Amino acid sequence: MFKKICIILSLAFIFTACNTGGTIQPPIMTPSTTLTQFPLPSSSPTSGSTTAISTDTLRSTATIILSQTPVPGQTPTLKPVSERDVMAFSQNKRLGRGMNIGNALEAPKEGDWGVRLTPELFQLIKDKSFNSVRLPIRWSGHTSSSAPYTIDPAFLSRVDWAVKQCLDRNLVVVLDMHAYDEVMGDPNTEKAKFMALWTQISTHYKDYSDNVYFELLNEPTGMLATISLNDFYNEAIQIIRKTNPNRTIVLGPGGYYSISWLDYLSIDEGDRNIIISVHYYSPFHFTHQGAEWVDGSTPWLGSRWTGSQKDKDDIANDFAMAVKWANQYDRPIFLGEFGAYSKAPMDDRAKWTNEVARQAESLGWSLSYWEFCSGFGIYNLADKTWNEPLVKALIPVNP
Repeated sequence: MFKKICIILSLAFIFTACNTGGTIQPPIMTPSTTLTQFPLPSSSPTSGSTTAISTDTLRSTATIILSQTPVPGQTPTLKPVSERDVMAFSQNKRLGRGMNIGNALEAPKEGDWGVRLTPELFQLIKDKSFNSVRLPIRWSGHTSSSAPYTIDPAFLSRVDWAVKQCLDRNLVVVLDMHAYDEVMGDPNTEKAKFMALWTQISTHYKDYSDNVYFELLNEPTGMLATISLNDFYNEAIQIIRKTNPNRTIVLGPGGYYSISWLDYLSIDEGDRNIIISVHYYSPFHFTHQGAEWVDGSTPWLGSRWTGSQKDKDDIANDFAMAVKWANQYDRPIFLGEFGAYSKAPMDDRAKWTNEVARQAESLGWSLSYWEFCSGFGIYNLADKTWNEPLVKALIPVNP
């Protein structure tokens, strides 16, 4: 079924953009090769979810086919960092090897998806020598129902506590606006709320250290996909800059932060303290085999990733496309999510994770694994043990 869907999507480009002035057509691209990556959300709960990704949903999301194919195995040329971009690249380097603490603050209520934050979790991450934490947060689910969309003070206090846990341990923290499904389906209606949220967040954290980064919106898709997304981003950036002129901002392309959607980003060229995030879960039938929230994933069980030369080249070719874009626009890349679900064979998960991480690091990217202690996790909450093969894949022991 997966192959059939991919064929359908690769033949049909469905571009939707919502703007008050009407529909705006995205730029036309000439296809010649299909990207091996087919990203879909990974951040659904591992149990108790009633949401499945249907064929209709897949067909409603545009898949862009890039016009240039890198030579297999070719090492991309990295462009030197200019003086004007030192800050963003330096901030990206500080992210280093990071960890998503998923299924906690982006759940409808903390604990609904099996994860409650404790000081121990942050200490475990620090003790394993990770440099940063990406904190997915469902801001949109904790506001008043009408303007000015005030964030629940108790929830904001809880986020403050989590931020403090990171900063006290010298962990860089990315505050990621996550699970805002409503804005994907109805951008025009939700735009005022989105901007109100960033007005409040940026004002609240304006005096925090530069170890706190703002991530504008996780994995945009649906109606908020192409040019309308740029409008959202640029307006939110202007709001943030009023109170946080030097704050590092993280943002990513449509199509669930797909590498293949980078060419649709159009961000204020004058703002140089921005990091571009992409997510990577290719091959999807391997990384999401048996995932309960992905319709039709059961037949994928048993899919292997052996680490053949072709397997490695597929990753290299996908990443080379991101390098090409980053060189063109002088932006650093943050691999904000990557991981393989627990129903894949552990040995293969470790091989894939190691290969993705090593290739990303060789390109000077920062990275953050999805995720710490749930279905993709490297840590088992129930018995308080580490999945050592994944730990070694993420942080290899020097020979």
